[in-house]
Amino acid sequence: MSSNNLLVELFVEELPPKALKKLGESFAQTVAQHLKNAGLSASTAAVTAYASPRRLAAHISDVLAVAADKPVVQKLMPVAVGLDAEGNATPALLKKLAALGADDSAVAGLRRENDGKADILFYDSLAKGATLAEGLQKALEAALAALPIPKVMSYQLADGWSSVNFVRPAHGLAALHGSEVVPVAVLGLTAGRETHGHRFEAAIDPVVLANADDYAAKLAGEGAVIASFAERRAEIVRQLEAAAARAGADLTPIDDDALLDEVTALVERPNVLIGQFEEEFLAVPQECLILTMKANQKYFPLLDAAGKLTNKFLIVSNIRPDDASAVIGGNERVVRPRLADAKFFFDQDRKKSLESRVAGLAKVVYHNKLGTQGERMQRVAAIARAIGQQLGGEALALQAEQAAVLAKADLLTDMVGEFPELQGIMGRYYAQHDGLAEAIADAIEDHYKPRFAGDSLPRGLVGTVVALADKLETLVGMFGIGQIPTGDRDPFALRRHALGTIRMLAEGNLDLPLNSLLTVAAGAFAAVDGFQPAEAALADFIYDRLAGNLREQGYTAQEVDAVVSQRPQRLGDIPKRLAAVRAFSALPEAAALAAANKRVGNILKKVENAIEATVDNALLKEAAEIALHDALVDVVPRADAAFVTGDYAESLQALAALRAPVDAFFDGVMVNADDPALRANRLGLLAKLYAAMNQVADLSKLSA
Repeated sequence: MSSNNLLVELFVEELPPKALKKLGESFAQTVAQHLKNAGLSASTAAVTAYASPRRLAAHISDVLAVAADKPVVQKLMPVAVGLDAEGNATPALLKKLAALGADDSAVAGLRRENDGKADILFYDSLAKGATLAEGLQKALEAALAALPIPKVMSYQLADGWSSVNFVRPAHGLAALHGSEVVPVAVLGLTAGRETHGHRFEAAIDPVVLANADDYAAKLAGEGAVIASFAERRAEIVRQLEAAAARAGADLTPIDDDALLDEVTALVERPNVLIGQFEEEFLAVPQECLILTMKANQKYFPLLDAAGKLTNKFLIVSNIRPDDASAVIGGNERVVRPRLADAKFFFDQDRKKSLESRVAGLAKVVYHNKLGTQGERMQRVAAIARAIGQQLGGEALALQAEQAAVLAKADLLTDMVGEFPELQGIMGRYYAQHDGLAEAIADAIEDHYKPRFAGDSLPRGLVGTVVALADKLETLVGMFGIGQIPTGDRDPFALRRHALGTIRMLAEGNLDLPLNSLLTVAAGAFAAVDGFQPAEAALADFIYDRLAGNLREQGYTAQEVDAVVSQRPQRLGDIPKRLAAVRAFSALPEAAALAAANKRVGNILKKVENAIEATVDNALLKEAAEIALHDALVDVVPRADAAFVTGDYAESLQALAALRAPVDAFFDGVMVNADDPALRANRLGLLAKLYAAMNQVADLSKLSA
């Protein structure tokens, strides 16, 4: 059966730039998948997605004009129901066949097969393969319905009566199978072989496509459009690097994938130009200038070798005039007012100290059940002071408290009001202007860290303390008023706050037990009406996040469960515990000891009364229990000593000597002896064994 390559394109008005990449990928993949499902293309067919500001398109290789017929097996009914005693079809069978498009002539060809209970009648037939027009019509409708569009618009069609819903008005549809037009229609459009190029620079309009394989080349040559999102992005990167080299030695454009994707979605024929602004604006913090250039103008600021902003920037234009001076001059005129606004905000903000703004936080609502930002600041400061006292004494406590009091003050500045993304960053600059210590200034910026996965941690101990206090206040407060994440809903980013807390405690190896931290934080809410401490639920939530994070790092589920189930209080110990568990698992004795540990745990769980891990030597009767007790007397002190010093690997490896006596004990000793004193003594021996084996991790989790 012959095949040809297929090209389908929907030509529309300018699509949302931040969504264009996903729209293009979704359109192409959905069309291709539906054609494969219909048997019109192979699973190995090459799919090329195209997406520009005004088009979504897909090129799919080796597409059939008509799919192959498919054998269809239809289970009908038991023979006893479908055929009478003479073997003639019953009315029930004839009715069933008629529903399938067959008549009584099909009865003789019915197949019989026993399903283990009775003989069943089956009707075997061939379903005619779909034509490309039928398959592509369904594929296009499915692709448009599946586009990841949060909102659609309604617009009238050319007839003036009908209307359709789509992300943007569509004006053209092209569908070519080789050189033949495929007769399909969507959004009031009928497929043809015409498309349109660049609004201003196309050599020909419309661009007529002779063949599906001409698409990209025709658009590039006659339409002045790079249709492929990936190729256009790569061309922009190439031009950015070349323009940066022309602008000056060692200059590089800012690295921002999101900005690059957005600019790629805004232009069809990229042309990178160099602009510049007055050096006086460089007195403004570079974060402000970079943000306004990126967010408002989509420019790429140029940085020097030290990462400092220069007064030059790169413009990605959508036109290529012979003389680009007018384009450059226009962009330079546009950017100056933006930079002037940033300079004005910066100058005005510095006329008031951060400390003078703190009182204003009492007028900013944080949460209707948790009060204002001012009240929140007081709670964070109290938590920070307590943590600082524990980590570094009075000096650290005072610095942490001061930084916590000032940490949210920049929310009331003009700059942060205009650019919320700069909160914390501007606080640091204003703290430096106020003459505050560098550790305080850094902590004001860093208390938001880590803001996302892979973000850096606070750079100093003061910042770490305030960041911990800030995240713990959020976690404890939200859990205390019942705002617990469910499913995908996490409006207060509590999962992110939990992971940030975990990272600071673990990577900083801080001597801060988790339960005591939660208790300290809960104490700051004593005056909040309706607050109900939920430390146990919050601890579960944090350990769940910890377990998931460790599995993502490559630890096995068994290793993670063994360690995390013990709820280690110092999270900084966890990497060492995991390494010790992994080393223990490699020992030849590990599997047997893990299985024995699980058995011991099950025995102890069945005992109603509390069991003390004590042994009366006089009640040790059997040789195996005496040997196990002697082994414990030898091993436990060594394992305990290694555990106390943090040598968890040595602590676990010391347990290897218990394998033989443990095996012998279970082979030769009846734990549940009739004599109550003997039974209690043996349970005490097992409790002592269980405690010794599970200090570092719950070894039963390693049992298969």
